Amino acid sequence: MLLNALAALGHRGIKTIRTFGRAGLMLFNALIGKPEFRKHAPLLVRQLYNVGVLSMLIIIVSGVFIGMVLGLQGYLVLTTYSAETSLGMLVALSLLRELGPVVAALLFAGRAGSALTAEIGLMRATEQLSSMEMMAVDPLRRVISPRFWAGVISLPLLTILFVAVGIWGGSLVGVQWKGIDAGFYWSAMQSAVDWRMDLINCLIKSAVFAVTITWIALFNGYDAIPTSAGISRATTRTVVHSSLAILALDFVLTALMFGN
Repeated sequence: MLLNALAALGHRGIKTIRTFGRAGLMLFNALIGKPEFRKHAPLLVRQLYNVGVLSMLIIIVSGVFIGMVLGLQGYLVLTTYSAETSLGMLVALSLLRELGPVVAALLFAGRAGSALTAEIGLMRATEQLSSMEMMAVDPLRRVISPRFWAGVISLPLLTILFVAVGIWGGSLVGVQWKGIDAGFYWSAMQSAVDWRMDLINCLIKSAVFAVTITWIALFNGYDAIPTSAGISRATTRTVVHSSLAILALDFVLTALMFGN
């Protein structure tokens, strides 16, 4: 019984190491290889539309409502200390440092990451990738690289959009509803936020999340079992693994940026 348990544990460990090895090689080829979209720019433009533009609706709507909720809850807390004029600072710092990168990345993983996994998995199931290999076309350069770089480019831009509409949503509650003077709201935000460092840290977080999400999504699709059930499981793994990775990396990056 004990030997069987140890054998199963060892087999699972070896399988995990092999999976990480294959995923690492795919990421290396996506980063270092010469992608086909250098010759065929429409490949990248099409994926920027599919990955980035089609994700804008959920980013904008979610950003507005999260900003409004943050503004309402922040106002209720700050009024206890007669500091409601600091609402702009609270909303802006919360969105720039934490909520913006993390929530935008989670939404991106659920919308774009799952779509990438399903698309690549379907191409694997219908043997489109095998056909490319038979025609001496590298699927990593032709298929994976444009989608990878589209994800890496799109998420930081979507994060900035999320933060901007979130700050505006907070102002709707604080200024338009609760009656805080607009000058107090915006001046408190401008005086408290270090726009250079906070914005850079926000972009660094979103870039790391973008690489992680697209890497996980594309590998799960590329490595999926070529059946409908296999693609479904791969899509679920993408959302779960991406969400866990985002939250873990957020703690690590926050500790490195603000831990001192």
